[in-house]
Amino acid sequence: MSDAETSRPAEQPTAGEVLVAFLETCEVKSAFGVISIHNMPVLDAIARRNALRFVPARTEAGAVSMADANARVSGGIGVAVTSTGTAAGNACGAMVEALTAGTPVLHITGQIEVDYLDRNRGYIHEARDQLAMLRSVSKAAWRIWSPDTLLGILKEAVRTALTPPTGPVSIEIPIDVQEALMDWPADFMPVEVPLPLPTETALDALADALAEARRPMVWLGGGARHAGFGAAKLAEYGFGVVTSVQGRGSVPEDFAMSLGAFNLQPAIEEFYRSCDAMLVVGSRLRGNETLKYTLDLPRPLYQIDADPAAENRSYKTNRFVHGDSAITLAGLAKRLEGRMKIDPAFADDLADARAKAEKSMRDTLGPYNAVLNAVQAAAPDDLIWVRDITLSNSTWGNRLPRLTGSRDGVHALGGGIGLGVPMGIGAALAANGRKTLTLAGDGGFAISMTEIATAIQEQADVVFLVMNDRGYGVIRNIQDSKYGGRQNYADLHTPDFSIFAESLELPYWRVDEATDLGKALVAGFIVEGPAMIEVDMRAVGPFAQPFAGPPVRT
Repeated sequence: MSDAETSRPAEQPTAGEVLVAFLETCEVKSAFGVISIHNMPVLDAIARRNALRFVPARTEAGAVSMADANARVSGGIGVAVTSTGTAAGNACGAMVEALTAGTPVLHITGQIEVDYLDRNRGYIHEARDQLAMLRSVSKAAWRIWSPDTLLGILKEAVRTALTPPTGPVSIEIPIDVQEALMDWPADFMPVEVPLPLPTETALDALADALAEARRPMVWLGGGARHAGFGAAKLAEYGFGVVTSVQGRGSVPEDFAMSLGAFNLQPAIEEFYRSCDAMLVVGSRLRGNETLKYTLDLPRPLYQIDADPAAENRSYKTNRFVHGDSAITLAGLAKRLEGRMKIDPAFADDLADARAKAEKSMRDTLGPYNAVLNAVQAAAPDDLIWVRDITLSNSTWGNRLPRLTGSRDGVHALGGGIGLGVPMGIGAALAANGRKTLTLAGDGGFAISMTEIATAIQEQADVVFLVMNDRGYGVIRNIQDSKYGGRQNYADLHTPDFSIFAESLELPYWRVDEATDLGKALVAGFIVEGPAMIEVDMRAVGPFAQPFAGPPVRT
């Protein structure tokens, strides 16, 4: 029983207060949202109970992105509260990102009074078939018609969000339901989250197959971020480890047997041809990380996933085991202890492949090697590394700075720009004193720069590193390579960020020489609360090799 449950007032609560008490029982520390007439009973209860932090975002999309990143870093469930109609619609793009990333987010949205619902009478904040809209961007969505069903639906929603494969869920609560008085429920405890268990037979067979390998690899995706114990054991036995970008840090990337997230470079594919098995754990083997599913992965190919429907979805596998990745990998590691006979040359060959992959990426950066070096030198070991979709992330941010923890990296997995700023805020508020660095381009920064005010108001401990080339750099490069150099609509009228920062009393540094970035980062990390560093990419100069979109098979 939580402190919130034992300290609840004796008087009859509103349904909104019961909802908040349940969130407290779920150990929610922060909720993000925009206040409105159609969610005020919930937010009033948050304020009165004063047990969890409410962060007033400037936009509903920003609120969901903050909740998303907060959940990714904390490992718990993120909570976003929006109003109905256009407000719920504003949240949908960020919900798509959470759905793509498999982030357990509870999106609570208001709704108009029950008596006026679904009547198409032009009631304020009414939206036609809003629940269908929410279902399309959520793992599941519910409408709560009465206080009697409130707690049961909330429990099921949280269970659904946290059940692998995890994802965001939405709940509509009409304003009169939020305001309605009800009795305190007898049982606030959330429903236990079921974890799929592999069969002993399946584990035995997989272990026997892998024990025959002399140069085995394991690929860890986002669904394996909590499976570090078993994955580290396999690395200890001599397995090579590679991750998707979402799975980075599942084992520390400074492990001798780690390829990091280098999985697309020619040197890696050549190395894969020398491997005699690969085990894919909790990964969809997404198209942009497999050359649109043509990357030549080692065979035989085995797969572990919590979703039985993942079998053979992206690559045909030789053996599939349905199970939670942490439980399954731990069981597999136990069975393989003392059985592996690894090729003595395997570790050196893996290290050589990684070195070649890193060099091939660095060779494309030109002067931005100094930017990367500055980030690596100034950043603390436990840095939270948040990235928007931008040219600098695609060329170096996604893979080159090493991560040591499975929840140290947050990025816009779905490919939409403009999420970096709110994600940086949500991540920082879950970081428990650790520093957060957010990489964004000027285009993505402009989409959500209003949330900088949220960062200042909440004193989020985050440094925003804005790479400013006054436009959409990747789009320009694609237009050069595929559209005859016809550059249209990619240039942006960019504000003077120094004046923007001054207007908000935001600590700010401008960098014109890449070698000066290190000093600015050190100064920014000293600041308590948010700070901003702008790198003038036109002054720094062009990349040695233009980046024109994800690599493809040529």
